[in-house]
Amino acid sequence: MVLRDYQQEMLSRLFVAWQRHRSVMVQMPTGAGKTVLLAKAIGQCAVGEKESVLIVAHRRELLDQIRATIKAFGISDGTVRVESIQKLSKDSSASAFAPSLVIIDEAHHALAKTYRVLWERWPEARFLGLTATPCRLGGEAFTDLFDVLLESWSIQTFIDKGWLSDFEYVSARPDSEMMRRVRSLKKRGADGDYQPKEMAAVMDVPESVRHLYLTYRQFAEGKKGIVYAIDRRHALHIADFYQRQGVSCCVIDSKTPAAERELLVRDYQADRLKVLVNVDIFIEGFDCPEVEFIQLARPTLSLAKYLQQVGRGMRVSEGKPHVLILDNVGLYQTFGLPTDERDWRQMF
Repeated sequence: MVLRDYQQEMLSRLFVAWQRHRSVMVQMPTGAGKTVLLAKAIGQCAVGEKESVLIVAHRRELLDQIRATIKAFGISDGTVRVESIQKLSKDSSASAFAPSLVIIDEAHHALAKTYRVLWERWPEARFLGLTATPCRLGGEAFTDLFDVLLESWSIQTFIDKGWLSDFEYVSARPDSEMMRRVRSLKKRGADGDYQPKEMAAVMDVPESVRHLYLTYRQFAEGKKGIVYAIDRRHALHIADFYQRQGVSCCVIDSKTPAAERELLVRDYQADRLKVLVNVDIFIEGFDCPEVEFIQLARPTLSLAKYLQQVGRGMRVSEGKPHVLILDNVGLYQTFGLPTDERDWRQMF
């Protein structure tokens, strides 16, 4: 695999940063190829008898994607371990493995306690964190874990250069009934975001589900896409309504067995399914360039969640002139467009 120009530039900047800093965070937009950068960085670290690497992620999809990429680069599994953070936090024998480099994918999660102990467990190791969104809903800084942030190009620059797909954006009107429902949400969950129970009570109602379908039919009928729902019941209600209108779709969430999830994703990639209605599964690590529309049916106060969701549709695919973003919950009114300039350094 040949690196793109921006990947090669970032790789060079990374190794320069490592000369001065132990722990580096790299920001690149969703769809820009962070996993390829990760694999190339490992390849240039002279992995061998004296070098070993630990790659950490929090979802099975991410782990599978990483394993496939490093295999494509011909990197041996012997000195590179790819593990879930859940397994590491429970595995007391993990300390026996002494990596010289620890790589954290989707590193905006690194402030969690399960990740923080990695710095304490391996004090001599270098660290690399990769994320599209170096920000937290609560505004917490990353600087006690990462010494420096390396920023890539803006999303607009990636689009202009043809590395990411352009988009059309359709948003709920500020005076719409859907936005009245969003504005009525008062409760917050432990993470500071809208409380799922209240969201479901207010928005998982027949008229709102019907409006989601009517928006899909008006703007995206026949297209291949992903719908982001509040919870499993909401997702099932959406999928049931779409199916009754003749749309081939399914629901995937954390309760979907791994084998069934893999089968459904394969059916989707093979066009046997047109719409995936999911609950917090395809926010990170889902790589399907053919996605033609994203439908936002779940409000959020998290900039990271917003950008990760819309980013699932911004990979370039042959015959796809743009991705259509159907913002039924008015996230545009909170966060602006995906291409708006953001001060990642200040958030970091």
